[in-house]
Amino acid sequence: MKILAATGNKGKLREIREILEDEDLIIISPDETGIIINVLEDGHTFEENAIKKAVALRNASGMNVLADDSGLCVDALGGMPGVISARFSGADATDEKNILKLLRLMEGKKDRRAKFVCVLALALTDGHIVTAGGECPGVITACPVGTGGFGYDPVFLDPESRLTFAELSQEEKNKISHRRKALEELKVILKGL
Repeated sequence: MKILAATGNKGKLREIREILEDEDLIIISPDETGIIINVLEDGHTFEENAIKKAVALRNASGMNVLADDSGLCVDALGGMPGVISARFSGADATDEKNILKLLRLMEGKKDRRAKFVCVLALALTDGHIVTAGGECPGVITACPVGTGGFGYDPVFLDPESRLTFAELSQEEKNKISHRRKALEELKVILKGL
């Protein structure tokens, strides 16, 4: 089965291919098709946004499409930033601005538990939609540590390694990531189809 991955992120694409291509699936990127669309992510849940992206690209391409939505949920902030993780600090959000806002809101908070969440949606050409999800628990640090990764990685501490995601290598991060867990769940679902 050919699947169009709704991402321009080369790291995400590589991870998707590594996990799914051994299942008789061929993963292609929007660059390979020339079909690139922007979808407004205005859903209230990660699942709504992932489905919206997958269906929009499926309708535009006529192909099976895999899309994801992911973000950071912090217990002490009632699950924020959640679905607005990428634009947490406003319309001109950057990773740095988002981290600064998060750390400002976390000042004085004893409960620093958080999780990265990923929901995948696979919109099939026959009209069916399959979803899968994964979570990665962690702790928010008091200040950024490390230079790797992106997004909230410098302030997200993995409890097992005691390193932030920005300190882990890409390979180490991919082994425990929320996206990997969601892809592994999707792989199990696809075997049952």
